[in-house]
Amino acid sequence: MLAKLAVACLWCLSWLPFRAVGALGSLLGTLLYLLPTTRRKVGRANLRACFPERREAEREAILRGHFIAIVRMVLEYGYCWFASPARLSRLVKIEGLEHLKDLPEGTPVILSMPHFTGLDLAGLRLSLETRMVTIYARQKNPWLDAFIRDKRLRLGTGIVFSRQEGVRSSVRALREGYRLYYLPDQDHGLRDGVFADFFGVPAATITGLPRLAGMTKAKVIPCFPRRERGGYTMVLQAPLDDFPSGDLTADARRMNAVIEQQVLQVPAQYFWLHRRFKTRPPGMGSIYVGAARRDDNGEPSILPTD
Repeated sequence: MLAKLAVACLWCLSWLPFRAVGALGSLLGTLLYLLPTTRRKVGRANLRACFPERREAEREAILRGHFIAIVRMVLEYGYCWFASPARLSRLVKIEGLEHLKDLPEGTPVILSMPHFTGLDLAGLRLSLETRMVTIYARQKNPWLDAFIRDKRLRLGTGIVFSRQEGVRSSVRALREGYRLYYLPDQDHGLRDGVFADFFGVPAATITGLPRLAGMTKAKVIPCFPRRERGGYTMVLQAPLDDFPSGDLTADARRMNAVIEQQVLQVPAQYFWLHRRFKTRPPGMGSIYVGAARRDDNGEPSILPTD
């Protein structure tokens, strides 16, 4: 019942101008930031680890801006689910589309999208330009899971797979001409990852991106969304040269270095509330002292981190 009520509210908000929804998000995000939540402690710890050279007031301003960006992201799901293709095109501009369009026809492509707050809206917009495949986390609520899956497919320009389906489906889709929208930057331990520095901090980094690129001979295009006053700009960067290199650790370091440069452009819009450094090298203690409450997946609970 609550899920249906939330969807109804987002449907109503989808009729409002982008700046009006942004103003509401600014108010609610500021209020959420003021609450003494576990998420705020996690974000504060991440920023302290990544930007030790910055003044505390500067890091706190980024964190406050991030809570605003998170709430705006949630309110903007109404556009993801209900806006027409024409309105999506107006809300999200694309910068660097030539990096995708100029590739030879049939070239497999992986769009490497870190966890920025506009990733869903920007990905849906990009699907109007090319066939896309995305990987999602199943929701516990069956109705909500079916609803979100349906809305991801509503434009008829892509396919979706759950994480539980593994990589075979994604590899097959890449070989069939779909472009994979891949999120490479969360801590899933070391089973399929290595330690690679992220802003100078050892971070468990999944090696799925170089592995998939190696298996499919895909070009890897880094991308990220930049929220602006009137909408978003989806930034597509030049394909990575000589990637993968055959050295998974070196590739993970290079991937993290690219993400660092993207984060520095819009620091408040990167997803700081994820426990990015929960897996630590032997002998190194947790940076999340005082932020130990977790949900069933080991993550502090406010929002899903798909």
